Order: sequence, then structure tokens, then C-alpha cells
Amino acid sequence: MYLKRKIDVFLKEWKNSSEKMPLIIKGARQIGKSESILHFARANYHNIVYINFATDHKYKAVTSDGYTPENIVKNLSKINPQFKFVPGDTLIIFDELQDFPEIATSLKFFKQDGRFDVICSGSLLGINYNRIESNSVGYKQDYEMRSLDFEEFLWANNVPDAQIGEMLSHVLERRPFSELEMELYNNYFKDFCILGGMPKITATFIEKKTFENSLQLQRQLVKDYREDVRKYADGMDQSRILNVFDHIPTQLAKENKKFQISKVVSGARLKDYRGCVEWLNDAGIVNVCYRLSFPELPLKGNYDDNKFKLYFCDTGLLVASLEDEAQEDLRANSNFGVYKGGLYENIVAEALKKQGYDLFYYKKDDSTLEEDFFVRTKTSLVPVEVKACNGRSKSLRTLVESSHYPDIKFGIKLGKANISFENNIFTIPYFCSFLLKRVLREMD
Repeated sequence: MYLKRKIDVFLKEWKNSSEKMPLIIKGARQIGKSESILHFARANYHNIVYINFATDHKYKAVTSDGYTPENIVKNLSKINPQFKFVPGDTLIIFDELQDFPEIATSLKFFKQDGRFDVICSGSLLGINYNRIESNSVGYKQDYEMRSLDFEEFLWANNVPDAQIGEMLSHVLERRPFSELEMELYNNYFKDFCILGGMPKITATFIEKKTFENSLQLQRQLVKDYREDVRKYADGMDQSRILNVFDHIPTQLAKENKKFQISKVVSGARLKDYRGCVEWLNDAGIVNVCYRLSFPELPLKGNYDDNKFKLYFCDTGLLVASLEDEAQEDLRANSNFGVYKGGLYENIVAEALKKQGYDLFYYKKDDSTLEEDFFVRTKTSLVPVEVKACNGRSKSLRTLVESSHYPDIKFGIKLGKANISFENNIFTIPYFCSFLLKRVLREMD
């Protein structure tokens, strides 16, 4: 079962571009990179040359005579005579690029040659990307792919684009959803929160119409990520990386969700663990949210990189890490407030990253004011508050009303409530988080 993805449109535009360059698609494991590429390839090319460097080590010899298309095509056909190379109608796919980053050197020559289209893909590319970049700078295009967002999940459930467009209209027009609509979209969103956005898990759910094996698949993915650390974290303290990874759920369960290295190992210092956080971020496994020095524009350069929160790249990883009691509470009682709202924060952080936002939060040193996230329009800084329950939003009101924060004109509160706008605070249901960038673009 193939799930419609946003990369589908991008790949068609890439193929039709007059300035087309070899493409590198990167992202965490099991987010559907290979499946999407092959789906696109079968629909658009008569000849597909698929190479997986992780499973077919013999293909690492293709550059033994050099990096020109002539030499690589000759060696590919020697290893597998079934391959066909027809100029203008052949796509060469180099998968699991992280296992053979040297092949990136050939991209310059494939671009100059122009006879064959080339797509590279792989997970954990961030950790090898300086090497890949130096080998192919100026002769490739990058695309960062992530797991399904809520819109893609709605597509998987056969919700049409017109209906999603109507959801956007509700928000832009500040027109509340009906009770029926609220129930419908909240139920989809609850399913998405429990499952996460990994395509295999979603496809199984859609086909069987049950959560059968979803938790086992999620927990296997956590094991796979841990194994990736052991396999690819060369020259680093693997145990430290795993310690950081394992402590994300614990620290999201605290009222103060700032990630504290001292809570990972007693007496540990950030400078000894900074590389571990960077490794997990570069591998696409975590999303890092930095603390702003002060809530004002510009955002970049206005943050403290020693203070941050860590979220999983996919909320399914957090769900898989819940204790058995919390699992039962989540699934049987639909208690999404587990981990003191950490589950909601993770799903919003994930939604913002999938819309292209960097993540920032703010907390005053005296703890009298704290805000979960900040995004921006062309002219305004926009605080975004995540409410696990329908309570008061003291910090958000202060940020919006106080003259101390002139860059802030209005704020957004995401929660279980319906759409409303009062005192320059825009309340939006959680299930509309994926629309925020489109909403703010229109509001500009």
C-alpha cells in the first residue's frame, strides 16, 4: 500500500526542471524515502537502476575506475548485465548513501554529462554530510524528508484536499468547527498521536483498521535507532549518545522540560555531551528547541545554545518509550496529558519542524514567564502555547499585552478548544497545528 506523500509533487517538479541536478534525499530511517523514490521512478521512467549500498556491498566497486558516468555505467552493467541505460529515460538510484558517501563525487560528472537522472538517498546523512558536501558542492540539490505529518495522515485516511482546504478556511475566517467536525478531526488526531508518522505503522493501521502490532513496530524502531548509534557513531562515545537518547522521555515528563545533562549522569557537563546532542540532531532522530535570550526578532542569533529542550523527531518514538502504566492510560483512557503535556509538546514541535520552522522557547530566569514555542511572520514574533488542558494562559497574555515585547502583536494557543479569537490570542485546535505556516502567511 503506497501512501501519498508531499515529496511526490516535489519529485515531479524536479524531473521537469530545466535546471535539474542530481538529487540527495536525506532523513531518518523508515520515513518512506526509498518507497517514495521507487514509486516516482516506476511512474516516470522505463529504466530504473536501483543500488542499495547497505545490502549490496559489491556495488561499492563501481568507482574503482573513476567517477565519470562512462566508468560507473560500465561497472554497473558488468556487475548486473540486466541494467539498461537509455539516455533521457533512465533513473539511477543510489540508496543508503551513508554507507558509501564516496559516490557523491560522481554527481558533478553526472550533472555535466546530463544523460541520466540521479537520486541519492539515505538515513543518518547528517553525520557524513560534510564529506558528501565537499564531494558534490554545487552539483546537487538537497531535499530533507520527514515522517508523515497530520495532513499526509489525513490523506492516508482518504480525507480529500477539498476537506483539508475547508479546515484552513475555518481557521482563516475564525469560524468555529461544528461539534461533528470537532469530533471527527479530534479522533483522527488521537489516532495520529498514538501511531506517529512512520509509513509502515500507518499503512498497517489503515489496512487492518486496528492498532494491532503498532506498539511492537514502534518499539522495534527504537531498537533500530539504538543499533544505528552503535553502527555509525564512529569515534564518539556511543554510550553517551544512547544515554541522551534514553533520557528524552524522562525529561519531557518533568514540569521543567529543559534538557539537563546533569540528570543524564550525575556530575556530567554539557561540553562533554554537546557532541552527542549534535549527533542525534544531525541524524534526524531528535528536534532541538533552543531557549531565546529574549523574545524579540530576529530569532537566529538570539538564543542560548547551552539551554535547550529535546523532542523526538516522531512522536511514535515517545509513545514507544512510555511505561506500561502510561501506555494503558493513553490507549484506554485517551489521556494525552501523560508526561505532563510532553506528548502534546512533542507533536507540536514535530508539526513545526515539518513546516520548516526552527524551534525556540523562552523562560525568564526567575521562572515568572515561560512560553513553549515561537515562530514568526515577516513583521511579527508569534508565541505559541501548547495547552494540555483548557487552563489560563498567563505567560501568553503577558507577552501579547506587555509593552516590553514590541515584536509580539498576537499569540496562538493550541489546545482541545474550538476556534476563537479574544484579546489578540488566537485559540486553535491541536489538529490544525499542521496549518500554522499557511495561516500565518495569509495573516501577513
